[in-house]
Amino acid sequence: MDPGESVPLDYALMRANETLAGDRFPVLSVGSNACPAQLQHKMNGLGISSTIPMVKVRATGIDIGVSAYVSPLGYVSSSPFHAPGATRDLFVTWLDAAQLEVVDASEGVFTPGGEYDRVMLPGADFPMEMPSGELLGGVYVHRYGVLHDGTGTPRHHNGERQLLTELLSESRRLREWFGDTPEEFSSRARGDDQLCEKGTRLFRDEERITRSGLENYVPPAPAYTVYDDIRPSNTPTPGTHRVARTPDTYDQRGSGVVRMSSGLAADLGHPRHVIVQNAQVPQARHAR
Repeated sequence: MDPGESVPLDYALMRANETLAGDRFPVLSVGSNACPAQLQHKMNGLGISSTIPMVKVRATGIDIGVSAYVSPLGYVSSSPFHAPGATRDLFVTWLDAAQLEVVDASEGVFTPGGEYDRVMLPGADFPMEMPSGELLGGVYVHRYGVLHDGTGTPRHHNGERQLLTELLSESRRLREWFGDTPEEFSSRARGDDQLCEKGTRLFRDEERITRSGLENYVPPAPAYTVYDDIRPSNTPTPGTHRVARTPDTYDQRGSGVVRMSSGLAADLGHPRHVIVQNAQVPQARHAR
């Protein structure tokens, strides 16, 4: 494979001996989880493969706000909030099981005092359109809510330097604890868990926090749904039929298999062979 050559994603993953896209978990990434260098740092630190496909999507109903949490890494992270009608270009990361475990741990998903829950957002409410035209959904939601702009509306995260400058200018106590500049804030916060906990409590005490609007979508436990098991929210074109993913326990005898109901098989005349075409994407893209 030559550098810059365009090939199907699964072909590239297969050449790299990595998990194929259908068995990966697509997660909408916000903030550092959309930064390749940060993802590589998280994976390499634990000896996990850092080969992670990333696909740009046009997300509707979501905007990027500010988490109500001061991170011991020295910053105030971004967090999604419900913004009906808003559209943003974001990235979906395709994580294998080991990579998902690392990211879940870094976001405190299974920690009682952790910051985030991982949520599968319904595509009907939050369309996420991939370049192919297919729609899907899934994102990390902050447990503590997001910061508001003074009117109760979630404030936008417009970059760390600008954000910290604004937060410090709005709170005398925050300046006393973290300094007068973004550089001082980061330096004092970095590695100081107790100071960061004080800063997080201060957001609450100063009544800076509002709901993200995504809390109602949080399930009792994080869903483990791989890409092959996510039904696109597009409306199927007339004359098409849905087929299920073939379970791994089925003996395919080396051939590709389509699993269909007995009723559908009867409607089609009990064929021995069928042609599978993706009916979820625009007609002009069927060639893929």
